Amino acid sequence: MTRRRPIVAVIGNATATRRALVQARLIGRLVVQRGWRLVTGGLGGVMEAASRGAHDANAYREGDVLGVLPGSEVAAANRWVDIAIPTNLGYARNTLVVGMADVVVAVGGGAGTLTEMAMAWQLDKPLIGLEVDGWSKELAGRTIDGRSRPPVHAAADAEAAVEVAARILRERRRRGSS
Repeated sequence: MTRRRPIVAVIGNATATRRALVQARLIGRLVVQRGWRLVTGGLGGVMEAASRGAHDANAYREGDVLGVLPGSEVAAANRWVDIAIPTNLGYARNTLVVGMADVVVAVGGGAGTLTEMAMAWQLDKPLIGLEVDGWSKELAGRTIDGRSRPPVHAAADAEAAVEVAARILRERRRRGSS
C-alpha cells in the first residue's frame, strides 16, 4: 500500500520582502526534496517563490505543486503551479489552502496570511511561523487564543521550518494520525 505523501502549505502575501521571497523559495525546494507536496494560494510573491523553489528540487515530479486560486481563471496561477484549482471563493479559499495541508508554514504576511494562520489554528493544523517581518514573526512562539495546544512553532529560517515540519510529520506518523 502506498502512503499518501504529506502536503505542506506555504502561506504569505503577494507583496513580500526580499528575505521572505528567498526563504519561501528555499522552503518550496526543501519540501519537495523530502518527497512532500506543496500547496499555496497559487498567485505571486511568497506563493510564487515557494512554487518555483519546488521546481528547483532534484526530487520534483509533475503534480507536486498545487495552487488554490481565489478566482475562476486557471490562467491566474503563477507559472510554477502544476495543478491549479480555481475556486471563485475569493479570500474564503484560504480555508481550502490550510484545510488540505498536513503542516502550514507562514512566511511574513499581511491580513490574508493572518486569516490563514487563524484558520489553521482553528482547524488544529500544525503551524510554523518563519521569523521574517509580518504576521508569521508576530505569532511565532505564541498561542493565538486560550486553547490548550502548542503555540505557533517559531523558525528562524527555511531549513529550521522544514525540520520542524519533518518532526511534526514523523510524530503524527508514529501516532498513526497521518
